[in-house]
Amino acid sequence: MKKWLSAVREKGMYTVIMAKSALRNRRGEGFVDSAVKILIAVVIGALLLAGLYLLFNGTILPTLTQRIKDMFNYKG
Repeated sequence: MKKWLSAVREKGMYTVIMAKSALRNRRGEGFVDSAVKILIAVVIGALLLAGLYLLFNGTILPTLTQRIKDMFNYKG
């Protein structure tokens, strides 16, 4: 019975020490912080890709296509 009681007491002390060290931790790096960083990176990347897609489809490619057609449309 003494061994069992000693084991329970040690386990309780270990749990208390771990809880105290977790509460004293001031690093602030957790799963939520990492998830927010990843989410921000994905959103910024998607916005960049959408902007480039609109720029190329709306401005650059039609102008380039017209210039190529004009270049090969030689009637001489």
